[in-house]
Amino acid sequence: MTSLKSYATVTGAYWGFTLTDGALRMLVVLYFHQLGYSAIDIAFLFLFYEFFGVVTNLFGGWLAARFGLNKTLFSGLALQILALYLLSMENLLSVPFVMAVQAISGIAKDLNKMSAKSSLKLLVPKESRGQLFKWVSILTGSKNTLKGIGFFLGGLLLALVGYQDALYVLAIGLLIITVVCFVLLPADLQAKKYTVKFKQLFSKSRQINLLSAARFFLFGARDIWFVVALPVFLQSTLGWQHTQVGTLMAAWIILYGFIQSSTPRIFGFKRPDHAPSGRTATLAASVLFIAPVLMIFAHYYSISPMVIVIGGLLSFAIIFAINSAIHSYLILAYSTKDAVTLDVGFYYMSNAAGRLIGTLLSGLVYQWFGFIACIIGSALMIGLCAIISTRLK
Repeated sequence: MTSLKSYATVTGAYWGFTLTDGALRMLVVLYFHQLGYSAIDIAFLFLFYEFFGVVTNLFGGWLAARFGLNKTLFSGLALQILALYLLSMENLLSVPFVMAVQAISGIAKDLNKMSAKSSLKLLVPKESRGQLFKWVSILTGSKNTLKGIGFFLGGLLLALVGYQDALYVLAIGLLIITVVCFVLLPADLQAKKYTVKFKQLFSKSRQINLLSAARFFLFGARDIWFVVALPVFLQSTLGWQHTQVGTLMAAWIILYGFIQSSTPRIFGFKRPDHAPSGRTATLAASVLFIAPVLMIFAHYYSISPMVIVIGGLLSFAIIFAINSAIHSYLILAYSTKDAVTLDVGFYYMSNAAGRLIGTLLSGLVYQWFGFIACIIGSALMIGLCAIISTRLK
């Protein structure tokens, strides 16, 4: 019962953070595009967010091993509240300032994610692989559903109350969630702390290194067309309004989260010892490769851009969610309990690096070559993810 209560509390904290994170991203993209910023400018706004995510995941595992998961979890929540407040200062807004504040938000996001994911390894018995797969799928899938709702919320708040008041609403809501979780969560999720040397920050496990490399290309493949190129394309080429863009991207993330949570049922993993393997990851990546290829062929045969976007989003969401759920399970399965925060931190460092490269390319490739070029880049990255996955156990 204690484990279930801790799991529910950690999930609640993760949910609250994710809701504000999704809303904040949509607010920044739509508001700065409204101010006349180009796709490249908007991409640069998120570079420090992703770069400091890489740094945080590398050192966050060390911090959690040394000081405990609770401290890293609540540090992430506090930093996000600070970031929301700073971004509300409209008279200070500029590209360098927003990049600096997004760095704080990136640190906050990955401290929160690493803490929430690592805690599952400590709460689930070692022999219950199926239960671990189920819990991590629910946590990750529900997070993405909330992120999708956050996208919608960001667009809606911008339309209803404006940029500054929207940030105030998000900050107050997250503060309430933080206080509630602080009261409910046990004194410490980690009974034992570890003294970690710097060289231990980099994984020595071949499987974790391979999985991290596959994760890098998987998330680069998503963000190269989803983060900047898609919302700008919808507004500038198809003439969509803020709320329409937020609604579509929210629906995509919600679908993605639902499929992710349902992955154990989709694969029929019902026994406690029944869970995915490296072969499952390879198959899933290979199927995902089909989605961008179909979008490229549809463009070649002059299919309506609306059909390409909606059909591509739908197919990509379903298959990508399955890939992400499998990866999220495998990193915990390959990790040991003693080094779980280090292994998860290293893995999500690669995840953040993939998002960093994807975000940068999303702005640059779209600005220079157009939307379909971003889809071609996505296909290439998925192909590399599939090739690397063939080496997983």
